[in-house]
Amino acid sequence: MSLRSKISAYLLVNLATLFWASNIALGRAMRDEIGPVTLSAARFLVGGLIYALLFQAMTGNRAPTPAGVTGISHTPRHYVILAGMGLSGVFAFPILLYQGLKFTTAAHAALIIATGPLFTLLFSAVLLRQKVQLKSVIGMIISLVGVAFVIGTEALAPGGQAQVNPGDVMALVASALWGLYSVLARLAIQTRSTFSATALSTWMAVPFLLLAGGMELRSVSFTPTMPVLLGALYIGIFPTVISFLAWNEGIRRVGPGQAMAFYNMLVVYGALLGAIFLGESLTWQVMLGGALVVAGGVTAA
Repeated sequence: MSLRSKISAYLLVNLATLFWASNIALGRAMRDEIGPVTLSAARFLVGGLIYALLFQAMTGNRAPTPAGVTGISHTPRHYVILAGMGLSGVFAFPILLYQGLKFTTAAHAALIIATGPLFTLLFSAVLLRQKVQLKSVIGMIISLVGVAFVIGTEALAPGGQAQVNPGDVMALVASALWGLYSVLARLAIQTRSTFSATALSTWMAVPFLLLAGGMELRSVSFTPTMPVLLGALYIGIFPTVISFLAWNEGIRRVGPGQAMAFYNMLVVYGALLGAIFLGESLTWQVMLGGALVVAGGVTAA
């Protein structure tokens, strides 16, 4: 692969990461205005509709088909992979992230979500049968130390109750789900276009999100104010459509391992956006932990 192609792939994954960091900041800002499932449903409903419009524009007057491109796989295994993408990255991941943001800060969530490279390496070894190198193991350990340092120092802070923030735990589980999504995406786009895999996995998850969102509205009130609607619209366009397409295309070009190294920029973008727009303080624990997570991801790539 040429240097120019690699640079373009890294720019794509950085763009995706920046928009995802803004998603974390907005999710934190709207935590008391809209439920996590309702926000997830609204986000991917908007995204799914945009994918449908793009798909129609790509196919012209032809009747839309699940394929979208020629020469793709229609085996049951392939659709299981797409369903796995939908359930892990579209359904469960955002719900856990938004729920976690009710308890933890945007900076903490961004730092923990940035452990994605660890889980990507693990799932790559299992599902893609990729050999895990020593440097990858070292990088994983460094990243884990960074996360454990931030979570542990908060739990053991003077006057604290020595318990882990549940929002941090939810963010960590969400990070594992995102690692799984990234590896499944790598499998899916081996026989299908990036757009087709992204759109289909989204469409598969939207009905479940709408059903779960309707159930949440029975117990969680929601007032459709203009700021909330605009926030949901932004999240549905930029962190969803643009970021997902840019991320999966970056994975297609350089693979999940190298793409996930730059995913660690989520720590930087998330901390900065949290400080600028939410007034969150950049503690030395967060900065040190973030540096360890970034260093671990770069080492592992």
